[in-house]
Amino acid sequence: MAKFVPQEEMSLLDQVQVRRDKLAALQAEGRDPFQITKFEFDTDSAAIKADYVAFEGKTVRVAGRLMSKRGMGKVLFCDLQDNTGRIQLFVKIDEMGEEEFNRFKRNDIGDIVGAEGEVFTTKTGEISIRTKSILLLSKSLLPLPDKFHGLTDKEIRFRQRYVDLMVNPEVKQNFVIRSKFIKFMRQYLDNMNYIEVETPVLNTIAGGASARPFITHHNTLDIDMYMRIATELPLKRLIIGGMDRVYEIGRIFRNEGMDPKHNPEFTSVELYQAYADFHDMMDIAEGILSGAAKEILGTYEVEWMGEKIDLTPGWRRLTMVEAVKEYVGIDFDAITDDAEAVAAAAAKGVELADAAEKTWGNALYACFDQKVEEYLIQPTFITMYPVEVSPLTKRSPADPRLTERFELFICHSELANAYSELNDPIDQRGRFMKQVEQRERGDDETEMLDEDFLNAMEYGMPPTGGMGIGIDRSVMMLTNSDSIREVILFPTMRPLD
Repeated sequence: MAKFVPQEEMSLLDQVQVRRDKLAALQAEGRDPFQITKFEFDTDSAAIKADYVAFEGKTVRVAGRLMSKRGMGKVLFCDLQDNTGRIQLFVKIDEMGEEEFNRFKRNDIGDIVGAEGEVFTTKTGEISIRTKSILLLSKSLLPLPDKFHGLTDKEIRFRQRYVDLMVNPEVKQNFVIRSKFIKFMRQYLDNMNYIEVETPVLNTIAGGASARPFITHHNTLDIDMYMRIATELPLKRLIIGGMDRVYEIGRIFRNEGMDPKHNPEFTSVELYQAYADFHDMMDIAEGILSGAAKEILGTYEVEWMGEKIDLTPGWRRLTMVEAVKEYVGIDFDAITDDAEAVAAAAAKGVELADAAEKTWGNALYACFDQKVEEYLIQPTFITMYPVEVSPLTKRSPADPRLTERFELFICHSELANAYSELNDPIDQRGRFMKQVEQRERGDDETEMLDEDFLNAMEYGMPPTGGMGIGIDRSVMMLTNSDSIREVILFPTMRPLD
């Protein structure tokens, strides 16, 4: 007789071979689980536990994955994991019959089964199912990670999200919250009479943002095309065409760095409203994010990256000049000369990018970017950005060096970006040309010249408010996640080879 070897002492290859041998034996018996096409179940673990009184003593049918097996001899206890949680199966030879009981004993952790039995409570008080029959629905040919150590390596978790969801069921909650957030946002905008639309992912021009695009090739047309870096310019075309309130929730692709806040493909919502401005967009951003927290979490108080965040409506609004004066100590309102502005920034240890022009506006933005963002913990709208960094934004009537733009910061992270949209086609062409000059100097993240968009603008674009909200970062905040990979089911990963 072959010596029994505990599974934990077997090599991975041995465990896989044992499972394949079991499958082959089942197939030889005419019991191939992969031939089963359907299993009718009538409830789940969460429903049973939520209303035990109604289920006690009743026969139920459940389906899921075996996550543990305990006991020996004539009684086994198993944990069945379904879409809603886990419930214990009480498997006894007297209840099932010797033949079916012995067949079930050959099942492995990870196998998917359908079970039928009576709901009851064990002597230890655990709600369970006294199983009458169990049907193997799918054979797991690979063993699950060790039950004591689980799957904790983040690289493996993100590469094999399917295993992560199996053995770390709490991970699923992040994606339940993500789904609820998107649903809430849709309802919020739909209730404001916005229309959800779809725009092209592949474009002949990468526009609407300052970012390096992914390039692909269209064989039939024999042209290079860009995966979109924003949905802004197509959506503005729709505003010009008379669709006064539009939004799109979609994937954006940017060929740039990766870190805990950035993934090359991410999801955003962009929305545009005719006859509105950036103040209206602030109200919408605050309404969506605070409302989603209250609706989904039941509170305005969240914790993110070790900070307690209060999302109660009434968020702080600061101009960039005010923020730099408060946190850096430079009053750019009192400076009118470019050289003086650059010198004041340099005195505070602020450096301007090599490609940037040495202007008042670039000096102001550099001070904010390098010295202020780290202080913005509670929800704060930073408004009135320099025109140099806002090529698609309407100038401020009060100060043409500035634009009617805001970014929303929470826990020193940008969650939304919005404008009073530039609708002057002559001004827009001039700003595009400045971007083209920067591109010719080697900055491949600047805007491309979009002649068709300029053509559309010349037909007349109404005053418009527009905004983009990062869905991934919003969900990071709602789930207290410190990495964007925790809220994207399949984040971008370097191939193992």
